[in-house]
Amino acid sequence: MINLFEYQNQEPFEENQFDELELFLDDIWNKREKSTYFNVSDEDEDKVEAQRFLQLLRKDHHLKSNKYVGVIHFNKETINLLPKVFFEKERKYTREDIKVINAHVLWWLSYCRKLRFPNYQTGLTNEKEDFFEILIYLFSKYTKQLLSSSIFQHYVNVERDLNVVKGSIDFNKYINNHISRGNYHHIPCSYDSFELDNEFNRCIKYVAELLLTVSKDSQSKRNLRDIIFILDEVSEESITANQCRSIQFNPMFKEFATVRDYCVLFLENSVSFNYKNSLQLFAFLLPMEYVFENFVFGFLEKEIDDLKAKAQISSTYLDSAKHFALKPDLLLSYNSHHIVADTKYKIVNLNKQDSKRGLSQSDLYQMVSYAIRFKSKKIILFYPNSIKSMEACEIKTLQIKNTLADDQEIEVKAYQIPFIGNLEQLANENTSTIFSQFNELSQSLKLNLIKILDDQTEMK
Repeated sequence: MINLFEYQNQEPFEENQFDELELFLDDIWNKREKSTYFNVSDEDEDKVEAQRFLQLLRKDHHLKSNKYVGVIHFNKETINLLPKVFFEKERKYTREDIKVINAHVLWWLSYCRKLRFPNYQTGLTNEKEDFFEILIYLFSKYTKQLLSSSIFQHYVNVERDLNVVKGSIDFNKYINNHISRGNYHHIPCSYDSFELDNEFNRCIKYVAELLLTVSKDSQSKRNLRDIIFILDEVSEESITANQCRSIQFNPMFKEFATVRDYCVLFLENSVSFNYKNSLQLFAFLLPMEYVFENFVFGFLEKEIDDLKAKAQISSTYLDSAKHFALKPDLLLSYNSHHIVADTKYKIVNLNKQDSKRGLSQSDLYQMVSYAIRFKSKKIILFYPNSIKSMEACEIKTLQIKNTLADDQEIEVKAYQIPFIGNLEQLANENTSTIFSQFNELSQSLKLNLIKILDDQTEMK
């Protein structure tokens, strides 16, 4: 097992496997679909054909990771790409540590507003330390239970030759292909039929078959085989994430939206293919800055009462010609106050000798432009805590005068929030569900966010 933290450590890798790994990662990079979960829109990356998941340091025969987190299974090697907030240079990471780190990623994803997590009684005390395996387990168990009680069927247009008229008759086909050949009893009809073999069920079957080739967990494999057996009459067809995403449900079938969201997540962010006749390669990779952004938004929206939040508003521009769109991560409405907030997935310097406290000048320029264009006097910057600096705290407060608006003051406050918990403590907790071990961390984050919002909206 190789553990790589974003932009941090290097680990040795077999020299004779570099070319094969690079071909695999390049293929993933060029086939990847743009993820609606994380709104990836890096124009520079769009122009690059070579992969950016890993740095392949051939001279020293080492690997180094970039900004993605997740897992790569390459032949018999597991490469974990882990968040930099957990990195300590001298630390020796155990399997229990990796389980807890991956549990954090799952906890963060559970607040993603576009993904519904079923809460099943499964812990991280077994072999499922790979968070991709846990996602497969959650998907397979939920989907199997849902299909066992209710299979999705809906009306689709069907064209068939029948002995009796049903729906409308295709007279051109009847005259040219049937009557002319003496097949009067074959009537080509077009009608709506309540079908099991529909696009959504084909999507479920395709994803289940895909995951069955990569999962190593016996329980997940059983669930996936049962799903495929239930959908035995459904056609086998390759489905894209965009096709799956476009499927809509009426209120009668709202439970299936969770299955659809999981299918989209797997199709957008995982790759598996037959390489040298061996299904041993796959990857599940997510850009970490978007995970942090979505987590903060989802947590605020779900856990903080009396708060209304909007994310990634793009209808406001910096210039009158509307060439430069402004997209703050969050627009918050709390206690009749409007606050612009932004998430910065960076490890800040809390050294008091640094007057800037690690805040970048470009971030502040960006925040001031947000304040002016969105007419907000309050700006909040959210930074994650890290294993080197666990305590939540206020990093810096800046007062900026807008000389073009009668010296009105813009207040920018930066906070480090409790985004991660103590690895040793969480590893030793005896919990019944994946997310219950984060109850204390969740409560701490909630109290800190409420205090931040109250401080920003109090009368002055």
